[in-house]
Amino acid sequence: MRKKKLVWGPTFEEMLHPERIKEDIRKKALKAAKDSPLNPINLYNINWTDNKDNLCYVVIPKELTGVDANIIVLYSKNFPTGSHKVGATYSVVLENQLSGEIIPGQDTLIFPSTGNYGIGGSWTGTRMGYSTKVILPEMMSKERFEKITFYGGEYIKTPGCESSVRDIYDKCWELKRESPRNKILNQFESFGNYMFHYYVTGNTISEITKVLYEQGIGNGRVSALVSSMGSAGTIASGDRLKQLYSETKIIGLEPIQCPTIYNNGYGTHDIQGIGDNHVTWIHNIMNMDSIMCIDDIECKKGLQLLTDEIGKEYLSSELKISNETINTLSEIFGISGVCNLIGAIKTAKYYEMTYKDNIFTICTDTIDRYYSIMEDLNQNFGTMTKTEAAVRYHSIFHNIKLDYIEEGTFKARKRWHDLKYYTWVEQQKKSVHELDAQKTQDYWIEKQNEIQGIDKKLKEVRGF
Repeated sequence: MRKKKLVWGPTFEEMLHPERIKEDIRKKALKAAKDSPLNPINLYNINWTDNKDNLCYVVIPKELTGVDANIIVLYSKNFPTGSHKVGATYSVVLENQLSGEIIPGQDTLIFPSTGNYGIGGSWTGTRMGYSTKVILPEMMSKERFEKITFYGGEYIKTPGCESSVRDIYDKCWELKRESPRNKILNQFESFGNYMFHYYVTGNTISEITKVLYEQGIGNGRVSALVSSMGSAGTIASGDRLKQLYSETKIIGLEPIQCPTIYNNGYGTHDIQGIGDNHVTWIHNIMNMDSIMCIDDIECKKGLQLLTDEIGKEYLSSELKISNETINTLSEIFGISGVCNLIGAIKTAKYYEMTYKDNIFTICTDTIDRYYSIMEDLNQNFGTMTKTEAAVRYHSIFHNIKLDYIEEGTFKARKRWHDLKYYTWVEQQKKSVHELDAQKTQDYWIEKQNEIQGIDKKLKEVRGF
């Protein structure tokens, strides 16, 4: 099999500051974002901007949240796949291609996923010249499978739903035994995923605080980073923020229906993209300050409130939120984004935060992956009415319950950390020595320090 020419993309620094990309490449990439979205030049559009150098964030109206604290959401709809997970897949492919572990034209990339990472892998892998396969649970939304195919990847369905990750891992081992050319790029253990969010997402949030402060919003610091965990990539941004602002609290979220970290629980749920029934290898869980659990049906009903025309009319007529803001909210949220918003409100109330406090969270994807889920809600609960919209607003957002919260004492963190043993040592053959090393922040700082070396090596092989 003939080796293909290697395709390269941006450095971590260029993903953080796209204005530092070579001017001619940046212009081509911006044009391709609209005219040719499958062109590999779009690798240079992996960043937290709208491709006009405007940072992609929204300060959520306090009429919706019902709290004094500022809740700021970064949204992903302007990434090449409509989800920031494409940044993680690119970083993982980059890491492996730089080290010579994968070669286009020879290796097939396997992306184990519950959704957006697989979609990102189907886009990134094929853009960089690889045959690409995605392993995905069969119960995920049909839109996920359609996007994988559209971007040029193949998918392999495994039994179950979001929390059925063990079946995904078993399929990975099967494919690995079939051929050494099947290369498993596992988001749950690959540190390219961690590095992308630590450096790009974390520093982007820090820059947004400065912009907000100039607008008279908040104190110019970050009080909390709230993130549900799928691969636990996004929550790595909290590690960077805690280094910059010592008071930053890192708040993890998982479904009530699958409370793995909260009480060693298990179960099935439908907050697609999170709650994968284990603690991931790349999760710096000894640095997490609290775990909170969120109800999956509230996330789905909350998303419908924000996106259904009746729900939007309620937000306009009763809460007096501007139509422009309502339309923006309807375009940036998916199910896990609503989960994150609920968790951010819960954080503000539990920690009694004030108008000076900035709480950041993330919208991983958008409604375009969940139209079929919204239709299922209509079938099961009936179509939205104004009364139902009011009930959902008051019960899900305004009068949020402060249940299912555990703070990260040292004892709790050790228990959370020790859950890694059963997946990663017993099943996935990691060493106990490295597992123990993860208890100290030195381990994670060493990983963080690899970013500059990766950028330097990429510039060398890229030639600029």
